Amino acid sequence: MALTQRLDLRQTQALVMTPQLQQAIKLLQLSNLELAAYIEAELEKNPLLERDDRPAEPAPEPAPPEPADGAQVEAVELWHDVAGAEGEGKLDYSGDPDAWRTSRPLPGEDLPGLDQTLTRPETLRDHLLAQLSVEIHDPIDRLIGTHLIDLVDEAGYLAGDLGSIAELLGCEVARIEAALALMQRFDPPGVFARGLAECLTLQLKERNRFDPAMETLIENLPLLASRNAAQLMRLCGVDAEDLAQMVAEIKALDPKPGLSFDPVQAQPVVPDVYLRPQADGGWLVELNSDTLPRVLVNNRYYAEVSGAIRSKTEKEYLAERFHSANWLVKALHQRATTILKVAREIVRQQEGFLRHGVQRLRPLVLRDIAQAISMHESTVSRVTTNKYMQTPRGIYELKYFFTSAIPASAASGGGALSAEAVRFRIKSLIDNESAVVLSDDKIVDILLKEGVEIARRTVAKYREAMHIPSSVQRRREKAMQL
Repeated sequence: MALTQRLDLRQTQALVMTPQLQQAIKLLQLSNLELAAYIEAELEKNPLLERDDRPAEPAPEPAPPEPADGAQVEAVELWHDVAGAEGEGKLDYSGDPDAWRTSRPLPGEDLPGLDQTLTRPETLRDHLLAQLSVEIHDPIDRLIGTHLIDLVDEAGYLAGDLGSIAELLGCEVARIEAALALMQRFDPPGVFARGLAECLTLQLKERNRFDPAMETLIENLPLLASRNAAQLMRLCGVDAEDLAQMVAEIKALDPKPGLSFDPVQAQPVVPDVYLRPQADGGWLVELNSDTLPRVLVNNRYYAEVSGAIRSKTEKEYLAERFHSANWLVKALHQRATTILKVAREIVRQQEGFLRHGVQRLRPLVLRDIAQAISMHESTVSRVTTNKYMQTPRGIYELKYFFTSAIPASAASGGGALSAEAVRFRIKSLIDNESAVVLSDDKIVDILLKEGVEIARRTVAKYREAMHIPSSVQRRREKAMQL
């Protein structure tokens, strides 16, 4: 059989991940605050986009899902939404011309007054430099002190090596150590320490409480961490009462003195979804409109500009900006309806938790929600990433409601229990311990009587994840009255 060449035509279908489709997938996993920053950037780039400052309307009900098969269900869903925006033509946002004005202030307009400007809080470095200029007069020691201050981390510890400073300045290490000894007297007590033991030592010396027994205790901090009271009493030469007082003094010290000047700013959690109970016993699920950015397309400006330009390049640019603006409005609408759809199904699945607490939390995985709302699992995963729901029981990340299952015994009716509910029960048992400390095996026996089949190593894993010490350490804590 001879080999011949021939030219065939084959028709195939393939889904191309366009930049718009990739961007729509990205929008799903952004929180409202992250989305607001993204929209700000788009407003700067696209002259046809305007901020919608009109009162927010109730979120629309999600449209019924389109039937789709195959491994790329999620991409097909998003593609239908993006492609639909192209066929809708121009969006009609006619009305008061003032509505098209941007809410961003013009340069020099509505600026805060001097009395409304906050002063910059004093940092740890500023505080140390101020003391350096007062306490140390020798120019060389001041130069050494400036380098030492540059090596202090946010917790107040000296993070560098003295030898490197000596080599850089061309002086003896002993001169560096002498300057360091002077600066270790600075406020706050414990600053410039090279470790936890030295930090505690400096603070105890400041309080005139660094006696031989306390020095021995500081030298054996690992024994204190393991709650080995018997060994500590033998080494320090004190009884149980004196050891308890010494430990109480150490607990009153600050292991990170520098944080009092440069505290870690706690970022408040802003909920993306609100959940409110209704009078008829149901639940009202709505998006947080205060942080949800809303934009619209300035069709009037587009009509004015498109009628005035003649260059082909300018026409192509304007058409691309108009298409991008229309797509973004459509994508934001689809994102809102998708989040509401997922949140409502989570509320329906976890109603027992919302009414009775964590002990009624059901085992739930992404597949359960995806099948219930006819979406892809990856879509549900992106929707529940970095998003929070405010419920009558507090603010929870949407990922919190997804927990693995632990089988229940046949005597209790079978089924499965949520791993989070089991962790809550373990913590409850340990918190309510009396004089008898519960071991992991004892906790397994108690849970088995309650219908929960769980292994001892699983109890230990859950306990360690909640940072709860073992029964031996808890027994030592009770003995030391810590």
